[in-house]
Amino acid sequence: MKKLSARRRHPLAALVVLLFALAAIGGLYSALAPAPKAQADDSSSQSLEITEGRKLFSVGCASCHGAHGQGSSDGPSLVGVGSAAVDFQVGTGRMPAQQPGPQIQKKKTQYTQKDIDQLAAFIASLGPGPVTPTPDQYDPAGGDVAKGGELFRTNCSQCHNFVGKGGALTDGKYAPTLKGVDPKHIYEAMQTGPQNMPSFPDTTMPSKNKADIIAYLQAVDTAKSKNPGGFTLGSLGPVPEGLFAYIFGLGALIAVAAWIAARTTKAKKS
Repeated sequence: MKKLSARRRHPLAALVVLLFALAAIGGLYSALAPAPKAQADDSSSQSLEITEGRKLFSVGCASCHGAHGQGSSDGPSLVGVGSAAVDFQVGTGRMPAQQPGPQIQKKKTQYTQKDIDQLAAFIASLGPGPVTPTPDQYDPAGGDVAKGGELFRTNCSQCHNFVGKGGALTDGKYAPTLKGVDPKHIYEAMQTGPQNMPSFPDTTMPSKNKADIIAYLQAVDTAKSKNPGGFTLGSLGPVPEGLFAYIFGLGALIAVAAWIAARTTKAKKS
């Protein structure tokens, strides 16, 4: 015991204990905190995506949107539109545009999802904007169909028809049908407001409400063959339904008026 006490009072004892403690802490840190390496790998992967996205952009998009996405007379600026806008426009085939016009139409997709992700990463690097949603955000499984129907009729039915079949707008524009549209693209359209559509960011319409609307649209598609309201003219929208009412309704009124006039003339002659 006396020998141990003497060693503890040795001038180098405190230094030895300190070095041992530092070595132990360093070893534990190295074993339990590999995060910096993972973070570096993620950063490297993201940089690679941006680089590849820039190459794709230069080939397929720069002629209209400018070499740096700043826009031109043929296409708007993409600075600040975010990755969600790219995923929607390119993922639905609207971009690259087939030809200019009052509205860019949906068509077959020209890029793979990997290419779209790389393009989105490049555009997102130009400035902050709406981010591509995660599957749990647009999953309709947990959505409230009744609440979604209320929200859709309040905010969307004026253009898309109350069951999402679309309708005509002005100057050759139209609200497209929402039948068969991927839930992710519906969510992104609400986020970004493409073309004639207003945007509904999370500050205006939370993610939960967007999922409710998606759940309502899927429920309408599922139940359309069992419509409790009867014949719907295919739910094609207000224009064809109005045209049907105009032609057949007005035609019926004219026929009744002609019949009454004929009966009146016949009665006078007799």
